Amino acid sequence: MDPFRRAQIILLCDLCKTAHLQSHCERCDVNLCQTCVGKHLSDSSIRHKVVPYKYRKSLNYSTCPDHADELCKNYCEKCDLPVCSTCVSSSKHEGHDISDILEKLCAKTESLQKDLDELETRIYPRYEEMAFDVQTEKVELETNYGELTTIADQQGEALHREITAIVNQRKSDIQEMKIKHLSTLNKNTDEITQKMAELKQIMSDLKSILKSNDVSLTSTYKSRTSEFRTLPPKVRVTVPSLSAQKINKDQLNESFGCLSPLSINTEHGDTIKSAEAVSSPPVKPLLDEPRVTATIHTGYRGLFSVSCLSEDQVWTCSQLNKTMKLLNLQSELLTSIQTKSGNKPHDIAVTRDGDLVYTDYNDNTINLIKNKQIQTVITLQGWSPVNVCCTAANDLLVTMISDDVKQYKVVRYSGSTEKQSIQFDDQGRPLYSSGDYTKYLSENKNLDICVADYSAVVVVNQSGKLRFRYTGHPSNTKQSFYPFSITTDSQSHILTADCGNHRIHILDQDGQFLRYIHCDLEFPVGLCVDIRDNLFVAEYHTAKVKKIQYL
Repeated sequence: MDPFRRAQIILLCDLCKTAHLQSHCERCDVNLCQTCVGKHLSDSSIRHKVVPYKYRKSLNYSTCPDHADELCKNYCEKCDLPVCSTCVSSSKHEGHDISDILEKLCAKTESLQKDLDELETRIYPRYEEMAFDVQTEKVELETNYGELTTIADQQGEALHREITAIVNQRKSDIQEMKIKHLSTLNKNTDEITQKMAELKQIMSDLKSILKSNDVSLTSTYKSRTSEFRTLPPKVRVTVPSLSAQKINKDQLNESFGCLSPLSINTEHGDTIKSAEAVSSPPVKPLLDEPRVTATIHTGYRGLFSVSCLSEDQVWTCSQLNKTMKLLNLQSELLTSIQTKSGNKPHDIAVTRDGDLVYTDYNDNTINLIKNKQIQTVITLQGWSPVNVCCTAANDLLVTMISDDVKQYKVVRYSGSTEKQSIQFDDQGRPLYSSGDYTKYLSENKNLDICVADYSAVVVVNQSGKLRFRYTGHPSNTKQSFYPFSITTDSQSHILTADCGNHRIHILDQDGQFLRYIHCDLEFPVGLCVDIRDNLFVAEYHTAKVKKIQYL
């Protein structure tokens, strides 16, 4: 290329028009020399992006569909489309907010980059983690099912050994009986043979006497015929029979051992919150001295449960009464409702919509009270509902017991539809103790499911996998621990009523003991927390509900 031709393509700075350009501002789409870069960046009202010219990104403006000779370098916010300068000045976009296309492009680019960052750093790694977990679970599945098959083989071999031993014992018994039988018959045969020999000798002697006509022998003969007229006893031995029982397949199956039910829970996928949405609740430290701020006199005998409707209104129910009461902090009765069946309610909970739910243990139902009208939403077969709580997703979690009082499980309902059943751990062992015990439960803010299970607090995660069991303060070995009721707060604390020791245990979300709440409590049995983390405690004997500030 000749020098003249080269001179024609030298690019100059868009600001000073004299110096050779070296940089490019992608934000403003201008070319800059080294001197003008600093001046350009001094405008702090715009977030500039200056790069070396050779690394610039070319910007392709679209051609205006209405004005073919113009490029769309503006953006109409109301119409949400690029426009040219002629369009901006026309009546078509009069009064509309118009922005620079580069500003819009920059904002869109930032949004795209933010999406890319979130997909790369937050979302895709979670999918990778899930895929890895599934592969790991598949490997564990092969191992675990292999172990089950081995156990089945071993049990089969054990049963075969026992059956073989039984068969051999029966055969030995048969042989022993046969020998005794033969011995008796042989003895009888010997006795008959001896008599027959004697008879032959007598008959021979008689023949000789008769043949000889000897007077002496005939006169001295003494008859023994009468002796032999009575035959020797005839032995009769009945062959024993073998009463072969019909094989009871069900009983044999039971003897072999039963598999626990296959549990496959399909969970709703966790929602990965965006970086902007991830926030923790404000930290509320524990008070050194919790204090009672209100006392409600319910008038019940055997006060059992309490559930918050608001900061100053609570629903209550009694173990001895079929009526549920709504009371305020001044102990004033606002509403009372009797159960549909006339049975006493076993437990109560308030939904996110402010409706009341109660369990009827005796008729196996879960009921919803809306506008004072009672609707039976769930009727159980083979199980009885015990305790109930409402989740953040407005589902119901229910502890229930089998009719034979040998099994407990936690079931999640959406409306009247069962979504999840939690009963066994990874080894197929029951998570919850058997027996006719109350098992209050609560969903924690981290979506763990916490159950007060007679002598331990049992906590599983959202999918039903065991996280931990809390069996009381480690240093306290003298006093028994029987958690009765349970609730959680905005800090993911777990609070459980240690009824027999007249106190509340506060745990963190991982089951570590933090402190006790005493507040002169007497047999605390029911717990709930309102939206401001005030604790309401129902006392069984005093029929009082105490409102306690502990944060």
